[in-house]
Amino acid sequence: MSEIETSLIGFSRGDASGDTFYASNPATGKELVAAYASAADAEVDRAAELAEKAAGSLAGLSGAEKAKFLRAVADNVDGIVEDLVTIVTSETGLPEPRVRGETGRTSGQFRLFADLVEEGSWVDARIDHAMPDRQPIPKPDLRSMLRPIGPVGVFCASNFPLAFSVAGGDTASALASGCPVIVKAHHAHPGSALAVGHAVIAAVKSCGLPEGTFSLLYGGGRTVGQRLVKHPALKAVGFTGSRSGGRALFDLAAARPEPIPVYAEMSSVNPIFLLPSVLSDRSEGFATGLQGSAVMGVGQFCTNPGVVIHEKGDAGDAFKSAYAELMSQAPASAMLHSGIRDAYGDGVTARSESSNVEVLTDAGAGRGAGGCEASASVFATDARSYLADASLADEVFGPSTLLVACEGREEMLEIAGALEGQLTASIFGEPEELAEHQDLVDVLETKVGRLLFNQFPTGVEVCHSMVHGGPYPATTDGRSTSVGTGAILRFARPVCYQGFPTERLPEELKDENSLGIKRVVDGNRG
Repeated sequence: MSEIETSLIGFSRGDASGDTFYASNPATGKELVAAYASAADAEVDRAAELAEKAAGSLAGLSGAEKAKFLRAVADNVDGIVEDLVTIVTSETGLPEPRVRGETGRTSGQFRLFADLVEEGSWVDARIDHAMPDRQPIPKPDLRSMLRPIGPVGVFCASNFPLAFSVAGGDTASALASGCPVIVKAHHAHPGSALAVGHAVIAAVKSCGLPEGTFSLLYGGGRTVGQRLVKHPALKAVGFTGSRSGGRALFDLAAARPEPIPVYAEMSSVNPIFLLPSVLSDRSEGFATGLQGSAVMGVGQFCTNPGVVIHEKGDAGDAFKSAYAELMSQAPASAMLHSGIRDAYGDGVTARSESSNVEVLTDAGAGRGAGGCEASASVFATDARSYLADASLADEVFGPSTLLVACEGREEMLEIAGALEGQLTASIFGEPEELAEHQDLVDVLETKVGRLLFNQFPTGVEVCHSMVHGGPYPATTDGRSTSVGTGAILRFARPVCYQGFPTERLPEELKDENSLGIKRVVDGNRG
């Protein structure tokens, strides 16, 4: 019998008395040998208590101290890349290049946040000096900056076992802000989670940080996840996954005696709008690019383009036929786990049975040796049918595309106006057409977090300018991003110090500005 792996509760391990589960290889269907025990209620509570105890110490760290820790995590993750190649490929069926690339992205975002906190200006320091002689009322000395919100619970994504997981963007941004993190591992890749969890714990120890800085919990969302969110020590939640899962956590957090924010990235169809020149001048090239974007990673990206809006006519019909042919040639591949494959199959079946939809490429029922294989699917409808049937706006997570034909500009605008909140929307056309369709741009700006021109949405650059978020239901808070340095703002809150003696102020708020950060002083930014 294999040894049972357990949760990481600070510097200790959980016990093996809880229910056990196994991961399986989605490409073969074979159950992997390692068993994992769900965390007991007392272990969840212990992780939260340790995090609460550590919060004060972490909040007091300097930017340089946090940067050292974040870089240590990055180095440790890079140091286990060969192990991750073995573990992640067996648990997810992902190819080796994807695992290596995602490992680099994981460590890279930790280094990006290290640079951010080391420089220090992210805290948005503001100083208004006292004016004791002001009439009719004296003005007090007021100084404010961003401070960490407290312990954060992070729920790992199913589709990114590294970059949106244990040491993913939520964890990196929360730790960078000075918050302890408790991660709830995803059941589909527990071995990957454990390997990275050990790398984080090793960095905590080597940097001399308190035990509760990081914990990793195994278990179900309805048991371990809910208990974690309900714990009074927790102050915020980061989540990437389904709309139903994100909304359940949001409602649970809002119902607490002390409600807390949930930053959930959930669903998006990432619509693409084609202006007239695309079909007349470069239809073939666009179809090839779209196919590559739609089947990338077996369609398991949150930015996968699920809906394409184009004009009716002979050129539109030719594009539909060409695109369907390209998608039919895409080889079937294993999705990450059976749950994702089941949901994809259900979505394709529901769309195929709609009386308002034409099936151009049938995904079929074949599931391959592992039961997780999926084929590409293409459907077509017209604008009036799309607007009349709300189910056609639902996300089908996987390599599926719905083509929507419009009579003209007004129907295209009507579809844009009817969209739910999205992570992205793309417009393809010529620059002069974009100027002529400013009304479309204006509408889409209200619907998305990222608006693209002549580019496909798959691929999310980790940088300062990236916005990976959007209005509900793309996320639960359209003012935030889960990728890029702006993600740190989710886990910080402004605190104002009034009338404090200089020696008791944070370094960022002292007049001498020994850190050399950018600040707003008496209304002047510098």
